[in-house]
Amino acid sequence: MEKAILGLDIGGTGIKGGILIKGHLEDIRSIPTPARESKEFILETIATFIESYAHYDFVGIGIGIPGLVDSREGIVLGLANIPSFQHVELKSFLMERFSKPVFVNNDANCFAIGVHKYGVGKPYKNLVGITLGTGVGGGIVINGQLYSGVFSAAGEWCSAPYLEHNFEYYCSGKFFHNVYDSKPKALAKQALAGDLIALQAFEEFGQHLGELLKMIMYSLAPEAIVLGGSIRKTYPLFKKSLFKSLETFAYPTVLANVSILISELDETAIHGAVALVDVQKDMVEV
Repeated sequence: MEKAILGLDIGGTGIKGGILIKGHLEDIRSIPTPARESKEFILETIATFIESYAHYDFVGIGIGIPGLVDSREGIVLGLANIPSFQHVELKSFLMERFSKPVFVNNDANCFAIGVHKYGVGKPYKNLVGITLGTGVGGGIVINGQLYSGVFSAAGEWCSAPYLEHNFEYYCSGKFFHNVYDSKPKALAKQALAGDLIALQAFEEFGQHLGELLKMIMYSLAPEAIVLGGSIRKTYPLFKKSLFKSLETFAYPTVLANVSILISELDETAIHGAVALVDVQKDMVEV
């Protein structure tokens, strides 16, 4: 019988968990993150949440967080929107409490290894996963292995300078908020109804995203780039301008052999977290 694996997605507003059994996620649940509490209080909250899954007798715990991580030691160096959660020895705390293997990594890295292990990225040994949401995250899989880099910071193209700001400003929900004073979901509804300004917003978004993908292709020339995050659901609205932007890539032969894919996994963060345990023997560290 295949053993269960527990996956957690710890964010600034919520802690979400799920159990992987025989390749399927089950019992997905969430609790609010006590973001303004002390580090000790938050750790106990996480431990209590994990205890609620104890009846599954899981063999390991995988955790994704939106921040920098010393993945070798399982130390959270900083977690977005949680002031007290700085330099937290999360791995050692949980291993002492539960006597199970624990693996911690950046949530975008988790997304990349998750879609490679369980999603549309399965056929590809070399891929990049990009999460499009409130911000932009990136993860890299090379020869079937997750490449995290120093402090799990590999793939942080979001912070690279672009135009007047950086790629995150133009390739995430921040673009719609800052430039069009609206949220992607609301603009998508308007665009589908034929609103010209909303359609223009997604056309511009696709152009900017195309520039980001070209940067990735110049850097790594992966076999596939997988788009995830909430904004991926609006893909039909920016697909045309995205590929128009990609047409200016300097190496047509390379471009013709890169698959642009949309993740079909709704619980990508948890899939990625359990993948840390499932494939930990193949992880690449520096």
